Amino acid sequence: MKTRLQKFLADAGVASRRAAEKIILDGRVTVNGDTVTLLGTRVDPMHDRVSVDGKPVKAKRKHYIVLNKPRRFLTTRKPEGEDDRAIVFDLLPKEWGNLFPVGRLDYDSEGLLFLTNDGDFCLKLTHPRYGVSKIYVALVAGKVEPPLVTKFTKGLMDKGEKLIAQKVRIISATKRESVVELELTEGKNREVRRLFESQGIEVKRLQRVKIGKIKLGELPTGKWRTLTESEIKSLLSEKL
Repeated sequence: MKTRLQKFLADAGVASRRAAEKIILDGRVTVNGDTVTLLGTRVDPMHDRVSVDGKPVKAKRKHYIVLNKPRRFLTTRKPEGEDDRAIVFDLLPKEWGNLFPVGRLDYDSEGLLFLTNDGDFCLKLTHPRYGVSKIYVALVAGKVEPPLVTKFTKGLMDKGEKLIAQKVRIISATKRESVVELELTEGKNREVRRLFESQGIEVKRLQRVKIGKIKLGELPTGKWRTLTESEIKSLLSEKL
C-alpha cells in the first residue's frame, strides 16, 4: 500500500512530519535512485527504495516514550555548535536514539515529555488545529490576583502574537510567591513564561504535568516509561 513520502519518513523515525517535508524540499531524499522534491509523492514501503542523504531508510516499529524531563536539559537530539549542555537523550538508552521529541520543554522547564518515531502521533499532539490540552504548574514571584487570570484567559498580545490560556487556576498565593495552574492548547514557543513575563512576573519554576489524558503521576524526575496501548489510543482519540 502506498503512502505519502513525508509520512513514510516520519513513520521510519527520520524526523517529525514537518521536518520530513523540509528534508524532501531540500533535495535530500531519493526514491529508487531519483531525487524527489515533490511533497505529494507516494511510495510503497514494501517495494520502493528510499534514501536520505544517501542512506537507506526502512520502516520501523513505532515507539512511544514518556519522560519526566528534569530542568537544565535541552529538548533536542544534538546541541548546536559547541553547546555542551545536557540533552534529554542522555537520559535514555541508546536504542531510543532514533526517537524525536513531541513538542518541546525549554531548558529550564521540567515535566511530561513524549518521544516517539511516529510522525502522525507527533502531529496530532502538536498541531494547534487538534487543540490537545497541556497543563502546567508555575511557581511565580509575588502574589497573583484574580484579574490576572482574566487577562490570561481573554488573551494578550506579545511581540505580535496572541497568547491565551484556556483555563487558569490559582492554587496558592502569598506576597512572596504564587502557584498557578494553566491549561493551554496551542503550544506556542515559551507561551506560559511569556504570559507571565508580559506582566512583569518572574517564573521561578515551570512543570508540565499533563498532556491530553496522560498525567505525569509518580514518574521520578529523569526517568521514563513506555506508553500503554490504551494511553496511545486515548491521545489519538478525536476528543481529548
